[in-house]
Amino acid sequence: MGKVAAIILAAGLSRRFGTDPDDSKVLAMLDGIPLIRHVAEAASASQARPICVVTGRADPKVQVALAGLDLRCIHNPKPEAGLSQSLALGLDYLATDISGALILLADMPYISAPLIDRLIAAFETAPAETFAVVPIHAGRRGNPVLLGKGIFAAVKAIEGDRGARGIIDAMDHGIVEISIDDRSIEIDIDTPDMLDHLRAESKGA
Repeated sequence: MGKVAAIILAAGLSRRFGTDPDDSKVLAMLDGIPLIRHVAEAASASQARPICVVTGRADPKVQVALAGLDLRCIHNPKPEAGLSQSLALGLDYLATDISGALILLADMPYISAPLIDRLIAAFETAPAETFAVVPIHAGRRGNPVLLGKGIFAAVKAIEGDRGARGIIDAMDHGIVEISIDDRSIEIDIDTPDMLDHLRAESKGA
């Protein structure tokens, strides 16, 4: 089986977070580090290669936040087209020898390299026709999701502010679920209040 890449989606408009048009919530700080850097460092410490980050209007600031990491930033010129546009750009970047792509969300700062590697290991030992590896916590599917090459074309055909979840949920075969005893696959930051809550938890730890 070929290599597994990582695609970090960081082009969202952050409407619920209330950022300025040329800014992004992924630059908000948690434990002294931008949210996007937490995710990128986890990917960099994992077996996933190559790593690409799909950026939006805050591209210059995101590139500064990621300085020194071995990854490639791809600018999405139309972030208003939704999540599907960023997914397609990330998948289009990958070389033909890539057999799978881990889709990471830039607002999920607690995803770890060991968790990423566990998903990759599950994919590498799964049947050849596996379309996706999905983490499960407390009976619920979470993120990140690892997409097999066999589903890339279908995912690139999605339109609007949607990811691959609808396609995966509709499939009755080719999906490997991995039980994860880790809440990080459910923790994403959509609002300033959610970020403040995590900051308070971090200080109390």
